[in-house]
Amino acid sequence: MSLDNVTIIKKDGTVEQFNPEKIKRAVSKSAARVLVDFTAGDLEMIIADVERSIEESKLESITIPQMHNFVEGALDKNFPRVAKSYRDYRNYKQDFVHMLDEVYTKSQSIMYIGDKENSNTDSALVSTKRSLVYNQLNKELYKKFFLNVEELQAVNDGYIYIHDMVARRDTMNCCLFDVGHVLDGGFEMGNIFYNEPKSLDVAFDVIGDIVLSTAAQQYGGFTVPQIDTILDKYAEKSFQRAFHKYVGLGLSRKNANDQAIEDVRNEFKQGWQGLEYKFNTVGSSRGDYPFITVTLGLGTSRFARMCTMECLKVRRGGQGKPGRKRPVLFPKIVFLYDKDLHGEGCINEDLFEEGVRCSSKTMYPDWLSMTGEGYIASMYKKYGAVISPMGCRAFLSPWYERGGFEPADEDDKPVFVGRFNIGAVSLHLPMILAKAREENKDFYEVLDYYLNLIRKLHCRTYDYLGEMRASTNPLAYCEGGFYGGHLQPHEKIKPILKSATASFGFTALNELQELYNGKSIAEDGEFALEVMKYINKRIVDFKNEDHHLYAIYGTPAESLCGLQIKQFRAKYGIIENVSDRPYVSNSFHCHVTEDLSPIEKQNKEARFWELANGGKIQYVKYPIDYNIEAIKSLIRRAMDMGFYEGVNLSLAYCEECGHQELSMDVCPKCGSRNLTKIERMNGYLSYSRVHGATRLNDAKMAEIAERKSM
Repeated sequence: MSLDNVTIIKKDGTVEQFNPEKIKRAVSKSAARVLVDFTAGDLEMIIADVERSIEESKLESITIPQMHNFVEGALDKNFPRVAKSYRDYRNYKQDFVHMLDEVYTKSQSIMYIGDKENSNTDSALVSTKRSLVYNQLNKELYKKFFLNVEELQAVNDGYIYIHDMVARRDTMNCCLFDVGHVLDGGFEMGNIFYNEPKSLDVAFDVIGDIVLSTAAQQYGGFTVPQIDTILDKYAEKSFQRAFHKYVGLGLSRKNANDQAIEDVRNEFKQGWQGLEYKFNTVGSSRGDYPFITVTLGLGTSRFARMCTMECLKVRRGGQGKPGRKRPVLFPKIVFLYDKDLHGEGCINEDLFEEGVRCSSKTMYPDWLSMTGEGYIASMYKKYGAVISPMGCRAFLSPWYERGGFEPADEDDKPVFVGRFNIGAVSLHLPMILAKAREENKDFYEVLDYYLNLIRKLHCRTYDYLGEMRASTNPLAYCEGGFYGGHLQPHEKIKPILKSATASFGFTALNELQELYNGKSIAEDGEFALEVMKYINKRIVDFKNEDHHLYAIYGTPAESLCGLQIKQFRAKYGIIENVSDRPYVSNSFHCHVTEDLSPIEKQNKEARFWELANGGKIQYVKYPIDYNIEAIKSLIRRAMDMGFYEGVNLSLAYCEECGHQELSMDVCPKCGSRNLTKIERMNGYLSYSRVHGATRLNDAKMAEIAERKSM
């Protein structure tokens, strides 16, 4: 029987010629889902088996269900795991019924109860509800069609956690967006060409448009690095315009200069107020308020300094009605600290002083050391390169202009601005230790298994995202927002991904130590330190073998802090100081209940600092009676140690009488419980109450209630 005459009757009733290449593509996809790589010989063997089954059937017209049976039979003979994967995909219709039932159940909960997984979303809004329902569907699709059986099992059990499954199939994660490059010379957005701003006030407006538009095309944190140096030239344009106007009106050059400078100062003040209004009230198409960060403080020109000073003053002054002003959450402000610029008697010492005043009242800015110890400072001291945090704590590994992973020569320089991350997957370390003990296996053998799962998932993510077109995020990929981002809309973004990082996260390092020997990392920490060193060594191996920029990330668990407790209890029960509280510890932080002084906490966590260079922050909670000089001294100490430091307070505002106080649950002035409260969520701030109601999940609220050192 000649197979040239065999036709396939498709599901829609149309007919096409039998094509073995379609079978090869289908079985290869099924193989990839269970980590099997077919050789050319394997594929030819499968096709031979299928063709033999067709000949034996003596059918010249074959339906799709019949063809599926022939293919499954061929796979069952030699590749039973792939056969199951192929069969599972065939049954997607039945799976979709279950999937949509899950989505419907979640949608009903969102519609009538709300959602507290992300504190930056207001689930009372119709637009947010719609987005959350779509996100639930996208999450289910990701689990069904992107994950293989082993990965799905690891996720369901809780040994690993894949962050942002709702968006990972669509786009990339947090970034250092090159706003200055986009503005320079003008750009196209939404089929309209924006001319480069000719004044500071216009620059602020356009930056707001760029940020809101582009942040909606990704997930995670969106950082505008060194915004003081970006805005410097636009402030100079405003100054020159105002100066010549006043000279033309007959003012002396000195008076014209003074008035023009005051005009620029007002433009900075109004510009920062405008961004605060925009970023805290205009939700993105994702249904949340985009996580916007700005970094500043290194500029020494008159207008770069003015930019930083006015930003801090506006934040410290707050927004709202007279007598009811309070700080906003966005943009998160990160102060870039250089001892030679911000030390006593230095040119930018006044900016440091204003920053401390601002932090002591609003918790922002956070502080990033450029001249202390460690990786981040070393890049600045050697190359003058600033590694701003992406969002609340993620940091990029170096990528060199000519050499890529390693410098081509002593003149090669690292690039950080314009780069991004493709996503994070976190290890649940106590569960991995518990599994090793239950199965009488070596801990590091089990840890390696999950590290490799994450590694393979990252590799597939690089490959998958690389097939996307530049038109999916035009400002980033076509207008220069990302490094190398001058592609044509139809071009694939794969070349740009070579400098992107992928993160191996970890949570509950403290609980790992507790499970190991019953001591916290504040009491001991040696096993936790050993594990982190091992993970670092393995990630270096993966990086060299895969040629991907992997990074190790101290995970800021928000809703995850509660989910992981539920997962641990389901498998291993309640264990004292491991799973007896409703939350796990974030990252490498000491447990929030530890009664540690700020200096003790800095010293305890310093051991792990250089072992999480892909994402980290250090912070301590200051009691109400801490004076500003003490805060200043501790910030300087943190900067000498090379930290990225946060000042933690608990801010509370009475909505009835306007009274403000640290850490109140009932207004002492009028007795109202109608409070708005701002707490440190993890590396970022969030509302723990809005008009008396909370946007945070129960586990996080329980953690906040027990904080002593955090």
